[in-house]
Amino acid sequence: MTMSNLLKSVLLAVAGTLVPSVAGAQRLVLEYDKPATRFEEALPLGNGHLGATVYGGVADDLIWLNEGSLWGGCANPDSNPVPSGGPELLAKVRELLDKEDWTGAEQLAKGLQGKYVNAFLPMGSLHLRQTFGSDKGQQVSYSGNTGNAPQSVQNTLKDYHRLLDLDSAIARTSFTFGDVGYSREIFVSHPDRVMVVHLSATKPVMEFDIEGSSMWDGTTIRSLSSSEYVVEGQVGYYQSTKWEEPFSQWQTGPNGEKGMRYQFRIKVISCDGQVHSTPFLHISKASDAVILVSAATSFNGFDRRPDIDGRDEDALAASFISGAEGKGLDLLRKAHVEDYRKLFTTVQFRLGDSGRCALDPAGIPTTDERLKAYAAGASDPYLETLYFQFGRYLLISCSREDSQVPCNLQGIWCKDRHPAWGSDLHTNINVQMNYWPAEPLGLSASAIPLMEFIRNCSVAGEQVVRSMYGMKGWTVHHNSDIWCAANPVGEKAGSPSWANFAMAGPWLCTHLYEHYLFTGDGIFLAETAYPLLKGSAEFLMDWLVEKDGKYITSPSTSPENAFFDDNGNRGQVTIGSAMDLEICWELFTDVIEASEKLGLDPELRARWIHFRDNLKPLQIGAAGNLVEWYKDWKDTDPQHRHVSHLFGLYPGHEISPMKTPELAAAARKTLEFRGDGGTGWSKAWKICFWSRLLDGDHAYKMYRELLSKSTLPNLFDTHPPFQIDGNFGSIAGIGEMLLQSQNGELHLLPALPSAWTEGEVKGLRARGAYSVDIEWAGGKLTTATIRPATPAGASMPGGSSVTLNTKKDLTLRTSVPVKVKGASARSRRDGDYYLTRITLRPGKTCTVTAR
Repeated sequence: MTMSNLLKSVLLAVAGTLVPSVAGAQRLVLEYDKPATRFEEALPLGNGHLGATVYGGVADDLIWLNEGSLWGGCANPDSNPVPSGGPELLAKVRELLDKEDWTGAEQLAKGLQGKYVNAFLPMGSLHLRQTFGSDKGQQVSYSGNTGNAPQSVQNTLKDYHRLLDLDSAIARTSFTFGDVGYSREIFVSHPDRVMVVHLSATKPVMEFDIEGSSMWDGTTIRSLSSSEYVVEGQVGYYQSTKWEEPFSQWQTGPNGEKGMRYQFRIKVISCDGQVHSTPFLHISKASDAVILVSAATSFNGFDRRPDIDGRDEDALAASFISGAEGKGLDLLRKAHVEDYRKLFTTVQFRLGDSGRCALDPAGIPTTDERLKAYAAGASDPYLETLYFQFGRYLLISCSREDSQVPCNLQGIWCKDRHPAWGSDLHTNINVQMNYWPAEPLGLSASAIPLMEFIRNCSVAGEQVVRSMYGMKGWTVHHNSDIWCAANPVGEKAGSPSWANFAMAGPWLCTHLYEHYLFTGDGIFLAETAYPLLKGSAEFLMDWLVEKDGKYITSPSTSPENAFFDDNGNRGQVTIGSAMDLEICWELFTDVIEASEKLGLDPELRARWIHFRDNLKPLQIGAAGNLVEWYKDWKDTDPQHRHVSHLFGLYPGHEISPMKTPELAAAARKTLEFRGDGGTGWSKAWKICFWSRLLDGDHAYKMYRELLSKSTLPNLFDTHPPFQIDGNFGSIAGIGEMLLQSQNGELHLLPALPSAWTEGEVKGLRARGAYSVDIEWAGGKLTTATIRPATPAGASMPGGSSVTLNTKKDLTLRTSVPVKVKGASARSRRDGDYYLTRITLRPGKTCTVTAR
């Protein structure tokens, strides 16, 4: 089973539908008045394959290079073997849990752990080393920041400006040295699969060395001509994600396996000066030069060895250069911008007068200055909208429809030989959070790599479940990588509180059904989502055990947290944690609905309904909180960064102020106990929680906290260190402030902060395959436009087909009465809200206006 090309083309066509521009739309630019001195100040570029992080130095412009498929490891069924005797060991763990021997069960559960997964790796770096002539004819070189330069240089360098233009995905650096103006333009093209570097000066005096390198042992540099060279090598067979020393890394596997080959090549394709090889490239006496950089690896699929069955990375990298070099700068730029803007312009967002920072009314400060002023209490609507669109920019740049792996803990931007947590695919929230904004914020095409990853994980996950647990179906545990590892990691020494989390597979599967709900693509539902949902449900029916007439999970954790039971005993592994049960409820609900829509498997559906409806109910504790554990036990860390037991509030939809007000009140109490602290991604999750609780002011408080305390100068989120999930989770939360659709209705402005009195957003997506534009003033809805999408028919196994229900009846929930143009409508009061039932004609748009 492969992802259909039709799915990709449909998603790209939908993404390419431009929404009307918001009134007074402004340039979206990150800008600075000095070069970056560290990675967290550099500007990221990417095309879903090649990632670049640009420092903008004057005499030495450093660009870190990544290729999304360069990971440690090698596809080999024996590379991460499943421990033997798993079913018997699991039975013993369950026996100890029945006796509430938490410590004994925890120690025994470690026996189910295998090797750590492999790490995402940096490919190399590129230095643009520029030499400047002094007034006396001497050559002066220095590194970036003018404060470290000789006084004579400081006196002649001026007008430095560095920026990232989100409207075009182009980074630019400009400055004047003496009487010469210099500029650099860099972008990473998706249609042409190259990085383009354009260097220019107002006089033919440019002198550059273009030096590429890689940190990996055995790297070679090979000159191809006077204008082109290659940096190439091969990484190790195993590069562990274990962050602490000693680092586990093997160059060669037990049977001679080797790791992935990689290559990047640099070529000057035009220059009005001189170019020669050193073996690096040297440019002199030039006023204009264009350089291309391509990259490739031998990765050839999660189940194929890259050393003996890999792609020809040399041929691939060469083909990207040859395909692009004849087009010239203008055509390359034009294709890049048009391709990127088809995705980026699908959603537009404006807040009031969002041009100036309140603490700098005389002009627009640089982005890092804005952040400092914002942290000091300034109002800055522009920064708030810029951060939102920067998150969408990052997702487009690191995850495209043809990316070979989902974006990891650092997207595709990593400089470290041993990155934090291996920059891997953490599947107990992080990779899921990376894709929370994809569907509601108009980037469904960016979610395709996640769908492919889930499908591939089901193959490895089925083997793990069968061998380790003696069960059917499939799942994934806490970590994975490009090889789709599915086993618990930890090497029999990791804490089961994170390593043995068995619910990652069902959680990932909820993204499949969400993808269908937002796109209406019945072919995807029938051919891709439904079989994977069935396999996940099959695992859950085997995994769940009956206790006191209800189904629970055993063993069970609440990721990375711990408790004290009624006897004061500390535990991390227990039974029936709230998060497990909420994920089970969500998965069963999704597969039940999918089977109903497709008209398939009525007998199985009855079993799924039985399991879902007989899960142990969620509990409200003595303090009014939502109980996290099997019983109302105390947390060892009451303000733990994870709030896993609120999964049912977000991203799930079991808990709702409208449908389950008691549970929603308990969720609110839980958040009050947990507090507003935490890491960047933790704050991002809390934005989503408070939005689902319809408390826009508290969601906004968390947004300000994230921008003020957990945002780096280049707007990357920090855990610390840099971790990209907070960028994505936070903007998903902004989407939840403005539009929610999880309860079978479109709730317009459900959690609008009082600080956002005026604004508009265009192109938000809603379940049911709608595109929604919203405007508001005085903190109230003024108008909204709703455009339905036409769902695709579903191709059924065996060649038959079915057309899913295309009826477009929907319910709007608003805080003000509305009138509807373009569709029949009926309204009624519902407490503090108005419910309006609308029947849309196929392909028609309706406009909603406040009365």
